[in-house]
Amino acid sequence: MVSPLGSDGSRTSVAQPRYEISFPDSSEIDEFDQDEEWCDVRIDGDTRRFRFHDYDEIYKVPGLYEQLFYDTLHCDSPRVVSALLVEAVEEADESVEELTVLDLGGGNGMVGEELERLGAASIVGVDVIEEAAMATERDRPGVYDDYVVADMTAMPDEARESLTERDFNCLTTVAALGFGDIPPEAFIEAYKMIDDDGWVAFNINEDFVGDSDSSGFSRLIDRALEDGTLDLQGKRRYRHRLSLAGEPIHYFALVARKRGELKHTGD
Repeated sequence: MVSPLGSDGSRTSVAQPRYEISFPDSSEIDEFDQDEEWCDVRIDGDTRRFRFHDYDEIYKVPGLYEQLFYDTLHCDSPRVVSALLVEAVEEADESVEELTVLDLGGGNGMVGEELERLGAASIVGVDVIEEAAMATERDRPGVYDDYVVADMTAMPDEARESLTERDFNCLTTVAALGFGDIPPEAFIEAYKMIDDDGWVAFNINEDFVGDSDSSGFSRLIDRALEDGTLDLQGKRRYRHRLSLAGEPIHYFALVARKRGELKHTGD
């Protein structure tokens, strides 16, 4: 099955090449979980196979991430989460232009670009993948005021101090929770850098809500909402993207305010 070449209207800052993308036979597709999906891509006359969660390899190929996830599978998470954040901020009679954002798991800058378009004052990206920072600089130069490649749970003191000095009042993390891409411990460390009463916007696969989540993130958030550490301002169920079978993959987008520090689920 070859991907269609239609566009869902997502923006890219730099013109990108188009690729011929082939997916597994329909008889195989139903066997895949979301983090097991893959495709074959023709690049310079050769065919290469990419697992959807091998982000480092996908980011190396200009335009592949956008064509695969946005044009073909119609991923809508950056727009939905960012829009929900803006709605909550405006309902609180505050201004998006006052947001200083830490974008955890910034990837190749899709969320940062959306936040910039909506008027955020300052955006800093953080990701553990060097290729993510390189792709952002290649495809969306200037979106972030800074982009730090580091593990939040083992960040050098100098880098941590540099981030802390920015006085972030908003944390975003989109399409990076629940599959082990960003563990709860990393989220907690990023959360510590957000000012009291700051904004927190994120999403999570609906299948990971409740007891089915083995990462511990759902339990972390549930407890924070129950004890008031997170003050929920908005929640929306929506279609994150299509699966290879053409079925909708639903996520929840959540926006909350920070009212205290998160505790590890084992505390």
